[in-house]
Amino acid sequence: MNESFPRPDTGRAHAWSVYRAALAALLVALPLAGFAPVAHAERADKDKPLNIEADNMTYDDLKQVNIFTGHVVATKGTIVIKADRVEVHQDPQGYQYATGTSTGKNLSYFRQKREGVDEYVEGDAERIDYDGKQDLTTLTTRATVRRLQGLTTLMDEVHGSVITYDGQNDFYTAKAGKDVAGPGNPTGRVRAMLAPRNGGPAPLNGASATLVPSTQLPAQGQAQGQGVTKP
Repeated sequence: MNESFPRPDTGRAHAWSVYRAALAALLVALPLAGFAPVAHAERADKDKPLNIEADNMTYDDLKQVNIFTGHVVATKGTIVIKADRVEVHQDPQGYQYATGTSTGKNLSYFRQKREGVDEYVEGDAERIDYDGKQDLTTLTTRATVRRLQGLTTLMDEVHGSVITYDGQNDFYTAKAGKDVAGPGNPTGRVRAMLAPRNGGPAPLNGASATLVPSTQLPAQGQAQGQGVTKP
């Protein structure tokens, strides 16, 4: 099937060409204007030894797992995990993995410093899994993650059923769940407080949220759609 379409005159074609060139230049310039490289979790943490204090320790030779119980405090560089029980194992490549769990009203705790800035990411949940190979932390059940400036000033806070923190890319994801349901939130939707970059707090409610805790984002961050998404 052949169809013919009217061809634009030379003047219009030239104007369209100039418009496209200008638009392309603008799209390239916008992500770069005013942005600096984003900070990440401390790179050296992965290579630091894992130190653990606890009331008791057992070693399961069959599963190749160390089990610590009773007021457990695990540190690995700037990483801190506190829980009632922590299980640790190491893969053949030497990467370490830790799972902290707490029961009753207690919650497990996690903290890690961000590289190059005086900021920390901390959180608590019933269960915390740290993947040393991917530098990925997963907080499960009644989870909360906060970004702090200097350990004292709250910048951002997210509540959800499951929250993951990718330390390599400074990227959060949060999922809703019935375990965070309550008055005013009967379906357990994700809730977040994000401080605007000019200083004051701003609330946000949503079924899912992705949070980039940085005062400045790189161009690739915008290209990946990082930020907070609402349903």
